[in-house]
Amino acid sequence: MGVGLEAQTPPSQSDKLPKLPRSSRPNYNKLHSKPLPLKTYPLPPLIPHNPLSLLQIALTYVSQLLLRRSSHPQTLLHGYFSADTRSVHVTDEATVRILWEQGFFGKGSLSRSEPSWLTREEAKQGLSLGNTSEEVTRRRREERKQFKQDRARKEREVIEEKLAEESKAGSQSPTDGNAPWILEAFLVPSAVQSGLPTKVDDQLPTPNMDHISSQSTLAPELNECSTSPALETGLNITHTSNHSADTLVKATVNQEHLQLTLEEAFFLVYGLGVLQVRDVSNFQKLSVPHFLSICRSHSYFPPQLQTSLSPDEPFLLSYVVYHHFRSLGWVVRPGIKFAVDYLLYNRGPVFSHAEFAVIVRPAYSHVYWTSTAALRADVRRKEEKSWWWIHCVNRVQTQVRKSLVVALVEVPPPVDADGGVKNDAGEVTDIGQLLRRYRVRELILKRWTPNRCRD
Repeated sequence: MGVGLEAQTPPSQSDKLPKLPRSSRPNYNKLHSKPLPLKTYPLPPLIPHNPLSLLQIALTYVSQLLLRRSSHPQTLLHGYFSADTRSVHVTDEATVRILWEQGFFGKGSLSRSEPSWLTREEAKQGLSLGNTSEEVTRRRREERKQFKQDRARKEREVIEEKLAEESKAGSQSPTDGNAPWILEAFLVPSAVQSGLPTKVDDQLPTPNMDHISSQSTLAPELNECSTSPALETGLNITHTSNHSADTLVKATVNQEHLQLTLEEAFFLVYGLGVLQVRDVSNFQKLSVPHFLSICRSHSYFPPQLQTSLSPDEPFLLSYVVYHHFRSLGWVVRPGIKFAVDYLLYNRGPVFSHAEFAVIVRPAYSHVYWTSTAALRADVRRKEEKSWWWIHCVNRVQTQVRKSLVVALVEVPPPVDADGGVKNDAGEVTDIGQLLRRYRVRELILKRWTPNRCRD
């Protein structure tokens, strides 16, 4: 005489809360049409059944040879190296938008990814909708939490109605001492985990579902928008009758800047040649060899002054892998959130999730590293990793549905053995020759599960 399966049926579609229409997303295909902050001049397409397309291709090719238009911007983008954060700061808002929209470089200092602090502050003041990634994540979490609470309440109402019907039929009275235990036993785990009452004696408000409007779901957002801007941003704003929205926008100063990792900044400086880095202390321009020396020294913690060039320095290995995947067309982002070095996106984080997670590991396969017993012992110490380390990392990537890629960097012999590429000051002069000595091999690891990987 227990409660049947009918008591565990989910609520019908008519009993669910009406979902609010989500705000329209920006046109990301147009906003991120350029994969890199460069201008390209492609040839027109070839149409086999149209002979005029050949003439158009020839005219375009000749015009490009004669005009020699540059793919780089007329004025270089500027950034400032900060030794405190070991990153390059970009403060100009126009430069920030260029680097983010054309290649997804860097992250906002006050945001999760895209620099959107100013948009969120304007949304708090009620001056904009604030459709940022942080706001979207917050709304989705609130919707999931509200859905679980409503589902648990609906299931509780169904169980109570079933118990009432059985009590009327004389099978069992709801005032019996065993009734609360039956009710608690058939409650789904979501009702217990959400903190809702799980006994009959507890009071649970049951609002009328027919009169709930979309305004009740918007209540938290309306309360945020009605908050005083002076309390949210710390600005001394006097609310008078002649205050306009333009005055509030001007009073909100953008306090966010773009942070570039050392690999991203050096790729923009050396690989693309569109960024000029200055020292934040004296605002002096840093040459490419000098900036490379700074990146090498700050790849250690605490920073170490590198007098000699070691081929397996952390920055050299990480930049070789970053340059390798960027040259293949991937959008490379830091992967510290998932315990890896990099994340690889097909087009960018606004289009899809990362498909691959990359770990950078050195590989000492050159005969130089096995020439002496001391070198062999040093290589064994650097390559040694426990099995549970790779198992933990691979398990994390499996849970987030990413493929783990181990990027093995073939470490060349020291430059002193094959000819020097640096000057007397210890700075690398021929960076191209230095990077050409490295090779990258890719190895994909997947978890082996018996029920999925049988012969």
